[in-house]
Amino acid sequence: MLRLEKITKVFSKDTVNEKIALDELNLEVKDGDFITIIGTNGAGKSTLFHLIAGDYICESGSIYLDDENITFMAEHKRSKMIGRLFQDPLKGTAPNMTIAENLALAYLRAKKKTNPFLRITKKDRLKFQEALKQLDMNLEDRMDTLVGTLSGGQRQALTLLMATIVPPRILLLDEHTAALDPSAQAKIMALTKRIVEEHHTTCLMITHNMKDALQYGNRTLVMSDGKIVMDLSADEKKQMSVENLLEQFKLLSSEQFDNDRVLLSSVQ
Repeated sequence: MLRLEKITKVFSKDTVNEKIALDELNLEVKDGDFITIIGTNGAGKSTLFHLIAGDYICESGSIYLDDENITFMAEHKRSKMIGRLFQDPLKGTAPNMTIAENLALAYLRAKKKTNPFLRITKKDRLKFQEALKQLDMNLEDRMDTLVGTLSGGQRQALTLLMATIVPPRILLLDEHTAALDPSAQAKIMALTKRIVEEHHTTCLMITHNMKDALQYGNRTLVMSDGKIVMDLSADEKKQMSVENLLEQFKLLSSEQFDNDRVLLSSVQ
């Protein structure tokens, strides 16, 4: 499905501020994998997503999606295959457009065949309405409401729907619940789990909540110093507690797991 081979990414190369963000990283993601990723700030988690999505180009190594080399493919071309959510609920939607218009943009962008004259049909609107109904937020009756008037949780739920209205080949979730209140976090995570399972979507999710990292998905990766230092299978996750995971990290990593966000989220 997705394969990264010896990926290296360096920032501020050949300067006093040089930082090796990813260090000959290897990763193989199988079709249908739901992988959670944890690590301290600076471990390389978001850089990994930027490289997969095409925001950055690596210094060395290769990226393959379904055996197609996409290492140098433009970001806008990858966006038809890769769905993405960010930590900031405001980032994935256009606030001055309606819910229906936002969904239409996402739908047309992700469709395999698009042209400048393609329009949203009545059938498409009904499809959007049915999809919104599944969010259980009463947004199906507010399709002509400006997105800027929605709450953070509603906007993030809408962004998740936009990213999966046409099921992507891979879904990247970059701390997509971190900016929400606990109630909204729980709702978005339940929604994420349902959508991923229904569509059998291959998904990578960065989180600072270690409990979520172990609870969701079939694999958990721990990153440190630009490398993957631990790769837990579904069976290993079941046997692992947050406390065990912290201890394992300390043994395998040169970093200290003293990030407040990680420690706090580990006891939620």
